[in-house]
Amino acid sequence: MFLIFVQQLINGLSLGSIYALIALGYTMVYGIVLLINFAHGDILMAGAYAGYFVLTRFGVSPPSIILAFMFSMIVCATLGMAIERLAYRPLRSAPRLNSLITAIAVSLILENGARVVPFIGPNPRQFPRPGTHNIDLGRISISNIQIIVIMVSAALMICLNYIVMHTKQGKAMRAVSFDMQASSLMGIPVDRTISFTFALGSVLAAAGGILFAFAYPQISPTMGVMPGLKAFVAAVLGGIGSIPGAVLGGIVLGIAETLTKGFVSSQYADAVSFSILIVILLVKPSGIMVAQKRVKV
Repeated sequence: MFLIFVQQLINGLSLGSIYALIALGYTMVYGIVLLINFAHGDILMAGAYAGYFVLTRFGVSPPSIILAFMFSMIVCATLGMAIERLAYRPLRSAPRLNSLITAIAVSLILENGARVVPFIGPNPRQFPRPGTHNIDLGRISISNIQIIVIMVSAALMICLNYIVMHTKQGKAMRAVSFDMQASSLMGIPVDRTISFTFALGSVLAAAGGILFAFAYPQISPTMGVMPGLKAFVAAVLGGIGSIPGAVLGGIVLGIAETLTKGFVSSQYADAVSFSILIVILLVKPSGIMVAQKRVKV
């Protein structure tokens, strides 16, 4: 029983790392413009397809995998900035409900638009990935795919922390998050900073899309719906607007899901994930790690 528990913890850490990457996009955008970008899961889908076309063209090898990540990140960063510029920026001063409805509309446009694009289409496709082999650690095993997922996710989270905490652009992001109007008066380019935030979140979604496709090697135009919703749950669980909270929430959610699959039934995994959202909203709506807010006096 203990060995099964440890095995499911490893599986949960791998899945939770993907949720954390996607949740970071939600929480960064919300932290700056107070918008839940429900199209974020569909950006993950676009990233998976971008990686798919590179890997089918050049084969599955370390250089082509790196190229797939880079190409996917560029495509998704461009898509994220385009969505922000065309759909969200004109509604920035409108009621939040307008932006929320627009986010849902953008999500539906991306999903159904992908269905009619000739080189994507409505049918699922098998995603190319490296050959899978397990590394035995006594009676516990971890696959090379899980190692790739965990290592790439950790590296990207470290890079994100460096950008946000130790760069000029990160300082601008934190300033705009604290007070957008004052930041504008101090000479910070607010529009450019918000656009950069969308691009950064979309880059993480692109990586999450490829990693998710490595773990579950089948892609379709609607593949981003469920991971996107669960990443939103992770962001709320950790504390929407808190970057460490998004990471913690993603890992907790991934572990909870895999433990449910291992000890109860895989049929209840999704129900448990969304039950966690209900419980956290009832018990502690601010999440596990509340984003720090200063009160001006």
